Amino acid sequence: MNLHRAAFRAALALASFAAVAALAQEAPAPVTVVHCPSLFDSAAGKMLGPSTVFVSGNRFQKVEAGTQTPLGATIIDLPGATCLPGLIDDHVHLDDQLGPKSYEERAQVNFANLVLRSTLYARRTLLAGFTTVRNVGDTDYDTVALRQEIAAGTVIGPRIFTAGPAMSTTGGHADDSNGLSLKLQGDPGPLQSIFNGADEARKVVRLHYKEGADLIKAMPSGGVLDLGTNGSGPQMSEDEIRAIVETAHDYGMKVAVHAHGAEAIRRSVIAGVDSVEHGTFMDDEDIKLMVAHGTFYCPTVYTGQFVAEQAKKGAYPPTVAAKALAIGPQIMNTVTRAYKGGVKFAYGTDAGVYPHGQNWEDFIYLVKAGLPPAYTLQMATINAAQLLGHDDEIGTVAAGKYADLVAVPGNPLDDITVMSKVNFVMKAGVVYKRDGREVLTQ
Repeated sequence: MNLHRAAFRAALALASFAAVAALAQEAPAPVTVVHCPSLFDSAAGKMLGPSTVFVSGNRFQKVEAGTQTPLGATIIDLPGATCLPGLIDDHVHLDDQLGPKSYEERAQVNFANLVLRSTLYARRTLLAGFTTVRNVGDTDYDTVALRQEIAAGTVIGPRIFTAGPAMSTTGGHADDSNGLSLKLQGDPGPLQSIFNGADEARKVVRLHYKEGADLIKAMPSGGVLDLGTNGSGPQMSEDEIRAIVETAHDYGMKVAVHAHGAEAIRRSVIAGVDSVEHGTFMDDEDIKLMVAHGTFYCPTVYTGQFVAEQAKKGAYPPTVAAKALAIGPQIMNTVTRAYKGGVKFAYGTDAGVYPHGQNWEDFIYLVKAGLPPAYTLQMATINAAQLLGHDDEIGTVAAGKYADLVAVPGNPLDDITVMSKVNFVMKAGVVYKRDGREVLTQ
């Protein structure tokens, strides 16, 4: 009898343990709900009324209309706020920020200083509401390391997709030896992302892939802030650009091109690039080609205004100042024409030319150029995510996507300047800013 009773108790204990274990396995993950008085639907480009956003782990679980308060959930109330998907800036330079002494400093600065500064710039960018960025040009793949450390949680910043160093031809916009004696500097080549001819272009793309770049940034036209005198002329042949595009696409990487001049834009679009950055002297033929090819446009509109104003203050060397005054003011007219012509825009700022954390400035100038406020918000959410090729994970507030959510006081459709006042930031389910103050997470 005692043996039967002992066996019964043992069986009961095992059954109870199994039941508890099963319940533990079935127990749902902790849920956070965010009460949004208004929620911007980036896919539809319209504002929704009161909404409850459910977050489980690092993903959105669901979105329901009204104010829902499920039992046991952590509640975040955002009274008077408009919620939006985490913002995306598709054109930044996180390891750089130009200042009054930048040109003198470049030849002397320790690379480690640039790396350390990038962690500060990344933090400022995230706290401004930009939970994802595309870094289109760095010094020596340092933003690959920054991307890795942010993903590992050792550094606070946005999710990064990086191009590594920009590709250029000899004497082109990204050739850092411009203005320096080759006897002292040497003649840079593919290891420094400088190439000549299609074969060398393919090699540089493959080196970028080997070093961990997510995409390619190429410079087929002159630029404003280098020491060369040509700010908009073409600096790559169509064959060279096509070699870059074909090789990059083979490796699963998209191609962004810095192009101010109309001819450089034409060659780039025909060669199949994914986005044109700046596009200052885009003509009607370029606009038609971009629409036909589905090429995105990242206008970096505020940067054009910023460099022109800085040039008037004597902030740049004479050759740079002349280009800034000639090229910068043109961008507003180009943006208006491109939008009316049907070109698809993605939000990109060129932050680093001006201070990081002010990435919101472009919203204001895009609206001044005639773009509807709702479209500028789509540029910085769903459109930017599509250009990245990651609209399945970011760009909208929807079940299964990364829980990237920001909030601003008031309605940006009525007053776009509220985008400068992001007071709530959640990236992948972690709150980094609340009530306008940074939340310590480390």
